[in-house]
Amino acid sequence: MKIRLSQPDDLNPLMDIFREAQRTIAALGIDQWQNGYPSEQVILEDIDCRRSYVVEIDGAVRGTFVLVDHEPTYSEIHEGQWLGTDYLAIHRVAVALSCRGGGISDAIIRFAEHHAKERGKDSLRIDTHRGNIPMRKMLGKQGLLYRGVIYLRDGAPRVAYEKNLG
Repeated sequence: MKIRLSQPDDLNPLMDIFREAQRTIAALGIDQWQNGYPSEQVILEDIDCRRSYVVEIDGAVRGTFVLVDHEPTYSEIHEGQWLGTDYLAIHRVAVALSCRGGGISDAIIRFAEHHAKERGKDSLRIDTHRGNIPMRKMLGKQGLLYRGVIYLRDGAPRVAYEKNLG
């Protein structure tokens, strides 16, 4: 398993993985990612800004995620509070259907933790839809704690998780 920065020629496999994720999320009865998000434009912007990563197995893209230093929707948290102040946020985590349960999500979290520590961050943050139970279980397994509720720009609520890295 290899994690590297995404490249423009990764766009097609990334879109395939996101389409699989959209179908899985829809099957859970969740409206997240059902409106064409993330679009090719969003993915290409992530690649151009050097914040998108892929997970390769045997040379094939099998997972993806984005790391950002600042997430505006994390400025306010409801029904709880954040642990740290200087954080790295993980977004757009998706794993190929054929590889789910194979440790890719765990590797993504470990990579993000290591990357955050290297950059002097005191915590790692992520949010997900309340109904995304598989993701919430994985986050708990990786030591991320439920911290409260954040609201996206469109007003949609998301449950927020954080891991103290100190």
